[in-house]
Amino acid sequence: MSVGTIILIASYAINLLLLLVMIFVERKQPQSVFGWFAIMAVFPYVGFFLYILFGGGLSIRTRVYIRRKRRYTQEYLQFVSWQRINFDKLRAQNEKYDYAYKLIKFVKSNDNNVFSIGNKVQVFTDGPSKLESLKNDLKNAKNNINIEYYIFDDDQTGKEIMQILCQKAREGVKVKLIYDSVGSLKAPRRFFRKLKKAGGEVAEFFPPFMGIRLINFKVNYRNHRKIVIIDGKISYTGGINLRNDHMGKKKRLSPWRDTHIRIEGPAVWDLQNVFFNDFRCVKKQRLNAQKLVKEGYFLESSLKEVGQIGAQIVTSGPESSQRFIEDAYLRMISFAQKRIYLQTPYFIPDEMFLKSLIIAKKTGVDVKVMIPGKPDKRTVYYVTLSYVKQLLDAGIEVYFYNGFLHSKTLLVDDLCVSIGTCNADNRSFGLNFELTTLLYDKQFVDYNTEIFENDMKNSKLVTLKDFNRKFFASKLFQAILRLFSPLL
Repeated sequence: MSVGTIILIASYAINLLLLLVMIFVERKQPQSVFGWFAIMAVFPYVGFFLYILFGGGLSIRTRVYIRRKRRYTQEYLQFVSWQRINFDKLRAQNEKYDYAYKLIKFVKSNDNNVFSIGNKVQVFTDGPSKLESLKNDLKNAKNNINIEYYIFDDDQTGKEIMQILCQKAREGVKVKLIYDSVGSLKAPRRFFRKLKKAGGEVAEFFPPFMGIRLINFKVNYRNHRKIVIIDGKISYTGGINLRNDHMGKKKRLSPWRDTHIRIEGPAVWDLQNVFFNDFRCVKKQRLNAQKLVKEGYFLESSLKEVGQIGAQIVTSGPESSQRFIEDAYLRMISFAQKRIYLQTPYFIPDEMFLKSLIIAKKTGVDVKVMIPGKPDKRTVYYVTLSYVKQLLDAGIEVYFYNGFLHSKTLLVDDLCVSIGTCNADNRSFGLNFELTTLLYDKQFVDYNTEIFENDMKNSKLVTLKDFNRKFFASKLFQAILRLFSPLL
């Protein structure tokens, strides 16, 4: 037996062992296992190394930190138990949310997601307007700023925010920052050290091996959340990161269309909780909820009703085998009677999500899906196109936005609109740490319906003819890449 044959057999044996670990130890989703099986079959010699770098499960040490994070969640929920609404009583007292009762109750029971009433929500559909509002609120901060971003870059946009954060820290405002190690890879560490020197606290989410930024064994698990909480009263979340291209400054992807929201009211408490869950996990600290309240992070005054909108903050991530955001999406879709409008930059769903849209269409619901007309990642875009073909075959309307669409919204009837960080793909549903806000108010949903329908005017309605005209090579490329869709 030749040396080459021995190496090949050893490679397949190692890869087989890894597949068994995925199935019986890590309990990965079947589609993910099949995706890695395809990679290991095509690239047997390097499959092991690719998995270690990009597919390996969370380490025992990391799982310990996540368990601590869960304990903090329980501590938080116990402390604010008086805020957790007995919705059956609320329903009897306030008919405003009666129409959404079943959805709210499902989301609440599925992952203990608090439902809060009386929120005021402002929608931003582009980066510059969100940035200006955020800068004004940051400059007016009096006590504390908590900020968490997937991408915080060392460019004009990032520098403007960093300058404000450093100035507020020097003034005595307590500033805490979490940035994702992978998403913010282009920003040098000296950029974040500025805030440390000014008196702020900085945490790198899932830092790389031995501080070498190009070697990160948790590269597959990204903190994709975008959260800002100011003085425990004002919060921001959505799709817009702190980088120039998100401000529409990259010509190739212009115009850049996104969705972000500013929230005042009780929902700020829940976003604050999400932030401190992540901060405690990354900093390996045992933060006491009572102490955080005394320090002014959780203000009882912020629980007062300041608007008309009901809200639920839903998070998901690899710490749980349940896909809580996808569960919420599927339940929303199941309630649809009139319309389902979905905006997402990447459409690489699992079979259940795809089927739910197709079934809704077959029951007479108006289903519209909007994706970018200009891709930022060509490989992922080709896979998205392969799924678009299935939507068109089912009669679902698909629109290509005239630019790059980064908005992550799902709107169902007058029932609810979801605005957050989560794309309609396997990575966001199962691998990334994500967040979305479910917003309940008929007028607010109508307003977001108008935004979607206005975007349709700046989009191209795709037809099956458009796909049938494509070259055979393009269709073949899409089919091959789709094999790896569970990993994208």
